[in-house]
Amino acid sequence: MTMVNSTLVSYFTLSAYFETGTFKPLYFLMILALYVCIIGANVLLIVVICVNRSLHEPMYLFLCSLFVNELYGSTGLFPFLLSQILSDIHTVSAPLCFLQVFSVYTYGNIEFYNLAVMSYDRYLAICYPLQYNTRMTSNKAAVFIALTWIFPVLNVVIMISLSASLQLCGNIISKVYCDNYSIVKLACSDTTVNNVYGLVYTFSIIVALIVVMFFSYIRILRVCFSGSKQTRQKAFSTCTPHLAALLNFSFGAFFEITQSRFDMSSVPNLLRIFLSLYFITFPPLFNPLIYGLNLTKIRIICKSLLFGKV
Repeated sequence: MTMVNSTLVSYFTLSAYFETGTFKPLYFLMILALYVCIIGANVLLIVVICVNRSLHEPMYLFLCSLFVNELYGSTGLFPFLLSQILSDIHTVSAPLCFLQVFSVYTYGNIEFYNLAVMSYDRYLAICYPLQYNTRMTSNKAAVFIALTWIFPVLNVVIMISLSASLQLCGNIISKVYCDNYSIVKLACSDTTVNNVYGLVYTFSIIVALIVVMFFSYIRILRVCFSGSKQTRQKAFSTCTPHLAALLNFSFGAFFEITQSRFDMSSVPNLLRIFLSLYFITFPPLFNPLIYGLNLTKIRIICKSLLFGKV
């Protein structure tokens, strides 16, 4: 195969799509219904938090940032999926492919940063309840939220810049959407810089965030076991949805990383597609439900909005 400079690659072919025949409208409607549910649930909770002054607290501001990111990430994927399902030719232009990489990867990074900051916030609220209002003010929360968006954007811009400069030997991506690692695997040129950057970022930032979350929950558990029944109840009510969201996203990210890095040709195609889409489909769908049902303030306001005064 001849070497092609990445600047000359005008499109990529997504080879994971398969012939759906008469089921095409059904798949389209299923994906559309899923996207509508994600938009409805996340927009509802964003509006609830923004409109109600009683929810203008750090914990709910972090939640609002999380829900905005869910909307952003799913919008970077679902309209594209819907158009591909209806199309008989599964190609995507190179600029649009890199734009989707930017969208999907910033979503994943922002989600992880946001969940790390939320775990730190819960640690302060439960371990230092009397000093919480001075340690986590609304201004500090706004700074944390800004950083959870700025750092991932910078990281992904650098990552895409490195990938876009590679010389490519092909243009076939074995997935239903564009991802950076699949593009890097097409490279004929040396990818050492890409790999070193990925490793440095992973071990300096991602591991640091994991340490923050692990430390936070170890301290929270210690307080729960040694504290009063009221403290345990508060920890349980506010930490359960966060832990569920964290585990849900972590499983999805693990599935995606596993599929990208290892040979999954023995796994059925439908299952591979499901696993690759999990981290960007299920957290945006379940997080609003998890928080809407478990956090009393949000649940009461949502009920009054949807069903009238309760």
